[in-house]
Order: sequence, then structure tokens, then C-alpha cells
Amino acid sequence: MKRLLFLILVSAALWSGYWLFGASGSKAAFAAWFEERRTEGWVADYATLEVRGFPNRFDTTLTDLSLADPGTGWAWDAPFFQLLALSYKPNHVIAVWPESQRIATPQGSYDMTQAEMQASVVLWPSTDLALDRVRLVADTVQVTASDGTTTAASALRMAAERLGADGQAATTPPEVAPTRYRITLSAEGFAPDTALRQRMDPMDRLPRTLDALRADVTLGFDRPWDRRSVEEARPQPQLISLRLAEARWGELELLAAGDLEIDAEGAATGRITVKAQNWREILRLARASGELPEGLADTLEQGLSLLAGRNDGIDIPLDFRRGLIWIGPLPVMDSPVFRLR
Repeated sequence: MKRLLFLILVSAALWSGYWLFGASGSKAAFAAWFEERRTEGWVADYATLEVRGFPNRFDTTLTDLSLADPGTGWAWDAPFFQLLALSYKPNHVIAVWPESQRIATPQGSYDMTQAEMQASVVLWPSTDLALDRVRLVADTVQVTASDGTTTAASALRMAAERLGADGQAATTPPEVAPTRYRITLSAEGFAPDTALRQRMDPMDRLPRTLDALRADVTLGFDRPWDRRSVEEARPQPQLISLRLAEARWGELELLAAGDLEIDAEGAATGRITVKAQNWREILRLARASGELPEGLADTLEQGLSLLAGRNDGIDIPLDFRRGLIWIGPLPVMDSPVFRLR
């Protein structure tokens, strides 16, 4: 009995020492990371940094968090942020966001509120902390842009996983060679900005929310997404393989699938095929919203009329080449540049 008690006490002392060592190391690592960002010219501030959860967890909480990278124009402010991990499995963390946060991008700033936003993140156990898979859930989301426009969704779902050479979930360490991730996205109860919706649909014929908004895509990058992706530079896309993207709004429906290869300058080559139901109405709404320039709308309507005839449904092959998007022999618009800042 005494030996058993002695073993229990020794085990408890060893585990306590492990937890204290791990908590101290985790806190020091976070503090050092913020200090390194500041020396690189970032805004990287927080009010408090705590690690709790003894005996089985390392729960890290930062308050009054502010991060801004002047080199890219991205910034993030939040009243708190948490990373929760089991002490015996520190590479699997639960990320918890607050009910409100602000995100700034080179295109503008956005205030985001949500009833709940969490992600389960699994990192490959190495010093690079490469992303292996992630599942994110956000409920009752509202995003207000700096120009006052507001979009909302009752729920957002996102899942991503690193793929192996066979196209299945990866089971080997990430390599420096091109890395692929399969990403699925969906939004439930997605409501476009009210002002935009009124411009597009002044007769109020469409429902307030989209019936479906989802995508399943595989993205290939020149290197893995890991800690260097934030500290140094973003991995750059080399492949976009769109299995299916779907948007359905009342009787209007868009489906898209196809593959694009991206060169070192961000120029795309390949084809995305779009299937549009009630395409004339979709084009009319885009024209009415002001999102589609009048001249471009006329060009699209002429080209699509030749393809569709009198049909309400149409398959539109969009060819990406030479920096343009083509429908058949007609260039209809500039192709976007696929580069991440």
C-alpha cells in the first residue's frame, strides 16, 4: 500500500512538473512571437497573456489583442482570443473567437460579429507547425464593411485538410514541394446587403436569403501553410481545382466546376464551366446592381444569347488565357491575378 501511495505521489509530482514546464514554455513562446513581430515593424500588442487548465489542458488566453502587418495591409483586433489544447496532445487545438472582432484588408475594414465562432485545428507535430486539417463553425454571423454595407448568415462552415500524393488525406509530413488542400465551404441563411438587394431586386421578387451557397475546391500551393505563412510570406497558389460551386437564390441558380493552373505571376490558364439557370434574369440583376459595367453586360448578353438561343439554362465555358477570360472567341473581361499578399 505504501509503495502504491509512493508511486501515485511521484507520478503526480512528475505530471505537475510537466504541466508547469509546458505552461511556462507555452507562455514564453507566445510572448517571444509577439516580440519578434514588433521587431519586424508589426503592431503586435495584447493586454494579458495567461495559460491555465491544470492538470490536463494548456488553455491560452490573450486579451485586447491587436495585430497589424504593414507590409501586407492586413490587421486584426479582438477583445480576446483563446487556444485550448490537451496537455498530452498539444498539436490539436481549439481556437475560440470573441463575439466581435475587426479585420482590415487592403480593400477595406470589416466589423464582424457572431454568436459563436470556433475551430478545431490539427497541426503537424514539428517546429514549423504546418496545417494538417481544420474545421471551423460560426453561427449568426454579420459582417459590416467600412462603407456601411452589411451581409449576414445564420451559419458558416469550413473544412480543410492537407492531401497526399494519392489525393486522400495526408498521412506523411508536409514537404517543401507543392502542397494541396481540399477545402469545403458552406453558408446557411446567407443574406446579401439590403441596399444591394434593393438595387438588384426593386420588385422584391427574390427571397431575403439564398437557398444554397457552397463550394468544394482543391487548392495547390508552392509550399505548405505553416508558421512562416504568417511570419514571412504567404504560400502562392499554383492550382485551383473546383469540384463544384453552387449558388441558388429563388429560381436563379449558378453551378461551376473546372481547373485552373496558376503561374508564378498569378496568371491563370484553364477552363471553368458555369451552368446558369434563368441566366437572363441573373444578368439583369447584375446590371441593375451596378456590379457589372454596362458595356460588359451588353457584350456578355450578346455572347450568351448566341450560346443559349431561347433556352433559360446555359452552359458557359470560361477560358482563362493571356490574362483574359474568354467565352468562345470573345474576350469578355480581364482575368483576376491570383496572388496572396
